[in-house]
Amino acid sequence: MVYISTGVAVCGSYQFGACAGYTSPTQTSITSELDLSTAEFSLFGSILTFGAMFGAITSGPISDSVCRIWAMRVYAACCIAGWLAIYFSKSYMLLDIGRTVGGYGMGAFSFVVPVYNAEIAPANIRGALTTINQIGIEEIKQHSKASIYDLLQKKYLCSVIIGVGLMVLQRFGGINGICYYASNIFETAGFSSKIGTIIYSLLQVLVPSIGATLIDKAGRKPLLLISVTGSALGCLLTATAFYLKLYISSYSVGIGPVPWTIMSEIFPINVKGIAGSLATHVNWLGAWVVSYTFNFLMEWNSYGTFLLFGVINALGIIFVINVMPETNGRTLEQIQHAVKG
Repeated sequence: MVYISTGVAVCGSYQFGACAGYTSPTQTSITSELDLSTAEFSLFGSILTFGAMFGAITSGPISDSVCRIWAMRVYAACCIAGWLAIYFSKSYMLLDIGRTVGGYGMGAFSFVVPVYNAEIAPANIRGALTTINQIGIEEIKQHSKASIYDLLQKKYLCSVIIGVGLMVLQRFGGINGICYYASNIFETAGFSSKIGTIIYSLLQVLVPSIGATLIDKAGRKPLLLISVTGSALGCLLTATAFYLKLYISSYSVGIGPVPWTIMSEIFPINVKGIAGSLATHVNWLGAWVVSYTFNFLMEWNSYGTFLLFGVINALGIIFVINVMPETNGRTLEQIQHAVKG
């Protein structure tokens, strides 16, 4: 089971990293070759999340109706189709179509992979396996199908607030703007974009590995507190290379992977599909808002942009302390008992 979970997580994370990081090193060449304006490239960079939002909102019902494995096969086919469209495209429209289709697969993967891992993994390593997704139906059919309206019931409301709240914090903290346009940020800061991108990529690989070893030892809540605190401090600095090193390290160790782990644990089994889809949809909606507006915000005021993200991460500290329960080492039944108080 461990090898299966690891393989699934690595495949999902590879697709996520390839799609999310594609626009950063290609921004200069794409804008020059196609003569794109800021608005046009922002649309190209962020349209990935339109597909991801649709993938997120449909992934829960689809994976409940068929099975997790067949759902992932469908999503993998979408990712392949998206990359082929980008590879063979000779027009701006086909580029956008390919990125949207790939985004659908990525958004669907972002829900089904951590849920699949949480369902087959033992409690003592569940966090590490779902965190690997940041680097790289038995029982469900016995429960009644839930609708989006069921999530408004009092018994589910706290779980929804936690799951959705962490996704809002993760995305509106600014990661998509930095991830999609990292090269341009380094250039604006007067730092080598090539060196900066290499450092950024290394941190994205190394730091989640550290988080994966700590999440089942230190717990979810301490890692989140360390992560959002470091992210808030990083956002309060200027957009320099030092700022990016601090931010990416802090983000990757906690607020990047942990919300996906919590999302796979926090919802009762009978609403996991629809509630997880909602949380993932909100996540990608936030990704689109940040990735589309980021260039405009930077043109307005680079320091003000990161100050805004810093405030959001600071609010995240309050949210984690007061709302989120610790789920480390607990069974899914114990987690539900803790959520309900």
